[in-house]
Amino acid sequence: MNELPNLERELGRFRLRLLAAAVFVILGFCLIVARLVWLQVVMYRDLSIQAENNRISVVPIVPIRGLIVDRNGVVLADNYSAYTLEITRSQINADVDALIDQIAEVVEVQPRDRRRFRRLLDDTRSFESVPIRTRLSDAEMARFTVQRFRFPGVEIKARLFRNYPYGELASHVLGYIGRINQAEKTLMEDWPEEDLANYRGTDYIGKLGIEQRYEQQLHGVTGVEEVETSAGGRPMRRLSSESAQPGNTVRLSIDIKLQALIEDMFGDRRGALVAIDPNNGQVLAFVSKPTFDPNLFVDGIDADSWKELNESIDKPLLNRALRGTYPPGSTFKPFMAIAALNTGKRSATQIIYDNGSYMFGNHRFRSHGDGGLGAVDMVKSIVASSNVYYYSLANEMGVDLMHEQLSPFGFGRKTGIDLDGEVTGDLPSTEWKRRRFKRPEMQKWYAGETISLGIGQGYNNFTMVQLASAMATLVSGGQRFEPRLVSEIENVMTRKRSTASRQALDPLPLTQAHVDLLRRAMYGVTQEGTSTRVFVGAQYKSGGKTGTAQARSIGANEKYNASRMSEYVRDHSLYTAFAPVDNPQVALAVIVENAGFGAEAAAPIARRVLDYLIAGSYPTPEDIALVRKGQIGAPVGPQRRAADVPLPTPRNSAISAVVASAADAASAALPSSSQAPITKSP
Repeated sequence: MNELPNLERELGRFRLRLLAAAVFVILGFCLIVARLVWLQVVMYRDLSIQAENNRISVVPIVPIRGLIVDRNGVVLADNYSAYTLEITRSQINADVDALIDQIAEVVEVQPRDRRRFRRLLDDTRSFESVPIRTRLSDAEMARFTVQRFRFPGVEIKARLFRNYPYGELASHVLGYIGRINQAEKTLMEDWPEEDLANYRGTDYIGKLGIEQRYEQQLHGVTGVEEVETSAGGRPMRRLSSESAQPGNTVRLSIDIKLQALIEDMFGDRRGALVAIDPNNGQVLAFVSKPTFDPNLFVDGIDADSWKELNESIDKPLLNRALRGTYPPGSTFKPFMAIAALNTGKRSATQIIYDNGSYMFGNHRFRSHGDGGLGAVDMVKSIVASSNVYYYSLANEMGVDLMHEQLSPFGFGRKTGIDLDGEVTGDLPSTEWKRRRFKRPEMQKWYAGETISLGIGQGYNNFTMVQLASAMATLVSGGQRFEPRLVSEIENVMTRKRSTASRQALDPLPLTQAHVDLLRRAMYGVTQEGTSTRVFVGAQYKSGGKTGTAQARSIGANEKYNASRMSEYVRDHSLYTAFAPVDNPQVALAVIVENAGFGAEAAAPIARRVLDYLIAGSYPTPEDIALVRKGQIGAPVGPQRRAADVPLPTPRNSAISAVVASAADAASAALPSSSQAPITKSP
């Protein structure tokens, strides 16, 4: 009787277990079905995209950088293609130095390659590749390809490199490109999304000069390519692509032949020259000496070259035309004269007696020796360059009136030239001095400080861009333009050319009779004044003004003797000029640092620039050599027609045989959108 209840209890337990198991199985199946519904229905779209992304890689196609050409179409910056060997830090397991040692067993890795790699590594994210070698030869590429399996995280890439065929020539105009550093990447994060997207895959950016200012126009439009990849990430086939659009061609207003002539005439001397067309603000020549080779920066400059450039006493990296500030010396006098006429402080016929010095209180301001120039009117004050005339004029006008009258010419403010980094210079005033100095006793303006301002000394400090622009404004009768180095931009896809933006400023209300008077006075400088010897035999009429600016102060009882002074504290030589007198087509300013009187060093350079631009003539090599030495005034020997003189020989036009042999192969490896022909310099 007891066995039946026991059997019933066992069957009840079994049924309970069976039910629990069934519930568990059903619940499991429900969970599986729910998960499948979630994955296949709810998450289908997102998961499909992820799967597709795992299968397809979107690769940016970096556009070819645009060309930079001179006004005649001569190529000043172009591109070439070559192979590089690059390491991606996140993909390597070995120590970086040990890996480089192993690579060096296959291809040559020089110490400077290691130093450059280390410097770039600090500015690069771990998942970005960094070049350890550039410009691989075909033999090196073949050797590494065979042994590539030994070096995970190291790969060969085909890249475009910037090339400056003329090397140091016009380097301060062109600037250079360099690898984007971490600081620049941080700044780029604030760019609009559209602009930032256009720089995907771009490793290099303009750093200086035209390359920097016109970066957006030169860069082009980045393309994209969809590539199907294997599970290991190896590309299998191209699915689709959107071609990159090459950067625009930027045409400059400078003439590279003239640029080469001017740089040649400077030789090893330091200085700057800027020539401007007064009728439209186009910059016809823009020279800063000494220069540097921008090709050094393309791959990342090595430590030795950087140290040589950065620590040189001649400061070749300083753009003297844009950032070098100098006292204008006597080249300031025509502007003082127009200010006097505008304000009525002086008439053209008023006579000032120049006895060789000017007394203000107990201080003697010296002029032309003990004898002086005698009776001087406004024209003679410029022709003979009377200091006494302008000492007394400065005292009569006062510093604030001078500032008010001369500031509209562009002194003490940026001209707006299309280069970054321009400085303002200094046109003093009482307010300027209060802002400039922190100590209260230094903030006060003393009347004696005004006197030397009249002859372009004292606190006056201007750039050659400012001085040339001011001269262009004066001789044009008040027309004002922001100087422009770029004349037009060409879209290489459509061949459509657009004129670069030209900012015309409100003209100055100058009286034409006053302008004519000063033109005549500055013409007299070349005929009977301080630059007569330099302009003998000129085929055109030009005006000019010599200037000598102190690099350091000379005591009241001390006489200037260049032979007893260190070169770097000798006076600067300046000259401003324009031509032709009746219808000016060019205005220029030139300084030769520590070279003495304006007529000795600066004026001869200006003469030959005007010969080139106005008369179409070109000096002989012998004449150029004499100008470099400061030994000659007017040109000697028969002059050549500028049109017959060949272009300067490109210094980097023939890439080494190693690079040239790799170029064709590298081009084949680049995306099809990068195959547009590259125009080479003549």
